[in-house]
Formats: sequence, C-alpha cells, structure tokens
Amino acid sequence: MLLQQELIKSFNAKNGQEVILRPVRKSDAEDIIEAVKSILDSGLYIQKEAPRTIEEERAFIDKIKKNDHMYTAAELDGKVVGIARVMRGELEMKRHTGLFRTWLHETVQGLGIGKELMNYTLEWCKIHQLHKLCLTVFTSNDIATKLYERVGFIIEGVQKEQVYLNGEYDDEMFMAYFFE
Repeated sequence: MLLQQELIKSFNAKNGQEVILRPVRKSDAEDIIEAVKSILDSGLYIQKEAPRTIEEERAFIDKIKKNDHMYTAAELDGKVVGIARVMRGELEMKRHTGLFRTWLHETVQGLGIGKELMNYTLEWCKIHQLHKLCLTVFTSNDIATKLYERVGFIIEGVQKEQVYLNGEYDDEMFMAYFFE
C-alpha cells in the first residue's frame, strides 16, 4: 500500500504559481497557526475558535501520522497556505469512513487550489481503502458546496441554524462521497 508520505503532487495555480500538495511536517506548525489566526480574524468559514499552540500542533501532526489519518499541506512559495485533513473513524466499525476538513488562506482562494486539494484527498482515500468520506459545510458557503457537488458528494442532511457566524445563523449541511 502506498503510504501518505509518498503522495506528493504539484501543479500550477490559475495565477501560474507552483503549488505543492504534500503531507504536513512538524516544521509546518508555525505556518499553519499563522494562517488559522488570519482566517479566524477574517470571520470566514472555519470550525475553530482559536489556533493550537506550536506544541499542540506538533503533537497533533504526530497523532495524525500514527493513526493513518491524512493531513496535507498546500505549499506556495515555501509557506503553507492551506490544508486538507481526513480523520478516519476511530472505532473498527467506522474505520472505512473519514471526516474531511479543509481551509485555504483568503489570499489564495479562487486559484484552483481547493479543487486540487479535493482531488488529492479523494486519491488518498482510495489508496487507503475508505468507503465513505463525510464533511460538513455551511449552506451560505456556495463556492465550497458547488465544488463538493461537482466532484460527486451528495447531501445527507441539514441542521437548521446550527451555527452563529458574523451575527447571523447559518445551516450546516452534511455531505458524503461514496467510493464504489
């Protein structure tokens, strides 16, 4: 089986810059924390209230590798500008599933990086023999929802007014991709 450490992709973003998709390294912790702070400050779509400390982020990276989860960095000009993550089901009965989370720094959104991260993620899931990939997305996040639908995710349900973001309630949609 191909291991996560071996799955590295590069492509040119819509602006012509080279982007590298690769497993996160401990040395990425500071970049990740900086980007998360920036996203939190902008009030954009991220399900996090505070970034981890450097020590917490490094420990999280270790845990990911140990448990056969995916934690991928989108690197541009030597800096991490986004991530994609798949946490496999912890219980044996749910090991065939994964929960997907992703974010991109606002300065690189719209460059095609999200689509490439999604393709990378689906390839990783196939290599690691997942049957189902799950995610949640706020219904107001049309760009993400359309991307997920384009690659084959289906809507499994909606929780009404599940989040309160920037002074407004928003619904949270549950979506899934089945590998068949």
